[in-house]
Amino acid sequence: MLYALRMPALIGIHSLAKSFGTQNLFEDLSFTISDDDRIGLLGPNGAGKSTLLKILMNLESPDEGNVSKRQGLRIGYAGQFPEFAEISIEEVLLQSNSHGDELERQTRARILLGKAQFTDHTQLASKLSGGWKKRLDIVRALMQEPDILLLDEPTNHLDLEGIVWLEKFLNREKIAYVVISHDRYFLENISNKIIEINKCFPDGLFISEGNMTTYVARKEAFLEVQAQHERGLASVVRDEIDWLRRSPKARTTKSRSRIDKAHELMSELSDIKQRNKTTRVDIDFSASDRETRKLLVAKNLSKTLGEKQLFSGIDLTLSPGTRIGLVGKNGTGKTTLLKLLAGSMPQDTGTIKYADDLKLVYFDQHREHIPSNVTLKQALSPTSDYVMYRGQSIHVNGWARKFLFSPDRLEMPVGYLSGGERARILIARLMLEPADVLFLDEPTNDLDIPTLEVIEESMTEFAGAIVLISHDRCFMDKICTQILGLGADNEQQIYSDYKQWEDASKAAAKKAAAQPKQVAQEVPKTLPKAKKLSYHEQKELGAMEENIMKAEEAVEKLQVETNDPHLATDPQKSLETYQALAEAEMKLEALFKRWEHLESL
Repeated sequence: MLYALRMPALIGIHSLAKSFGTQNLFEDLSFTISDDDRIGLLGPNGAGKSTLLKILMNLESPDEGNVSKRQGLRIGYAGQFPEFAEISIEEVLLQSNSHGDELERQTRARILLGKAQFTDHTQLASKLSGGWKKRLDIVRALMQEPDILLLDEPTNHLDLEGIVWLEKFLNREKIAYVVISHDRYFLENISNKIIEINKCFPDGLFISEGNMTTYVARKEAFLEVQAQHERGLASVVRDEIDWLRRSPKARTTKSRSRIDKAHELMSELSDIKQRNKTTRVDIDFSASDRETRKLLVAKNLSKTLGEKQLFSGIDLTLSPGTRIGLVGKNGTGKTTLLKLLAGSMPQDTGTIKYADDLKLVYFDQHREHIPSNVTLKQALSPTSDYVMYRGQSIHVNGWARKFLFSPDRLEMPVGYLSGGERARILIARLMLEPADVLFLDEPTNDLDIPTLEVIEESMTEFAGAIVLISHDRCFMDKICTQILGLGADNEQQIYSDYKQWEDASKAAAKKAAAQPKQVAQEVPKTLPKAKKLSYHEQKELGAMEENIMKAEEAVEKLQVETNDPHLATDPQKSLETYQALAEAEMKLEALFKRWEHLESL
């Protein structure tokens, strides 16, 4: 009889422990990672998720325990904050892997850049935006031809379009990976196993096979059973304590055994109580509770930057309880509109009327930087030992506890805190400012899921109005009462949720090819300015519909070809396919821009 040989685990983690100063991140951590695992790694801020990935990469050393790896294992790693020298993006990949044939390395580099939708391989890596640096760092990790990929918060600084690209990218790559993320929809779509590092579990760890939905259900069931066990154990311990109080001193082996057992039960009860003890960030945004029903009224807003019109004809009314999410591709003016409404940037046309003495608070996590050498105490309360919150003076020790910082960490430099802990400092600062309207630009970066849930609850109870931009689709769906979609065609529409906007965007893209013909037929009757077109331009415009349809068909055909498993064994064919796809996408985009230009003449 033949038996299938099971390959050993890629990585074995054995009784790992790690602390920084007085903060114990994790201890006695043990689990394995196999070659078919696509793991979403969760845990509260400060639980040691990023540190664990660095230990696996030998960038950090554990205090206790060890990591075993399959012989010859190659690991790719993309951290939270990638930085690059002033060299081309292709050179970044070539320098990351100097082994092997030069032509083969160049071919692989160009294939990966094509997969990541880079079209100009000569552009400087140092000049890329945060989202494109993330993409480059991921393909740089893949340049090593790794057996497993470790990604630390890969969705941070990606826009919604970038996140959708990353989902498709990871699902297409035949590789094991561990991804730290707090984006619930993203984890739902890319994971087949969820691992949570959390001291509320007996071994400091909870492992759930399946996606995010399965994990949530299993975790809730587990914690409920653990709570029931605590209640049952507490009843037994009460009986044992009563017996100990009533009984004479033990003289027999049997009674001494019962005394020992009673103490074991009390110790077990203490442990389970500690695990079941949950702490939550105490977030409650201050509102002025004004009675007016119109906080802000915007009419016919438009804005142009350079020669590009971002949007026009926007009408908005913000009332208490209004929560609007701004969505759209990069360059459609989401942040610009937010600044217009907040009064920090002038509009080109239109009016904005504010209620008397309106209190506006603008939060932009990307642009508020806390120096790493500042202490936690200085970051939370820069001027004194007290903060003023809702008219009350609160000592910095108490204020720190509201955000799950123990007072013994107040003198710790901010640079030693996790990204999520630094994000909680920014939320703490935001809460000190009473507001009628909150303008929030990406407020959720680095926050763990429990903190996100508290913020969602607090925002839905906030008495004022909220306008926000976020790449977290789950967060948007839970918070927003309306979605305002911004588009390249300068047409804005209100949607009930993100999914409705996404569906409408997909439908519009499919119909885009038919639009030139309809407009072109109407131009001579309704738009005399089209007469300014030359003969060749009119001919070009008339053929635009057919050319766009052909270009779209070419893109769709090449996208199907990229899913061909045979590409993995034919580097030259793979390179040609991805280069052709990038060129086809550029051609399609150029056609749409050219059509818009001709229509504007």
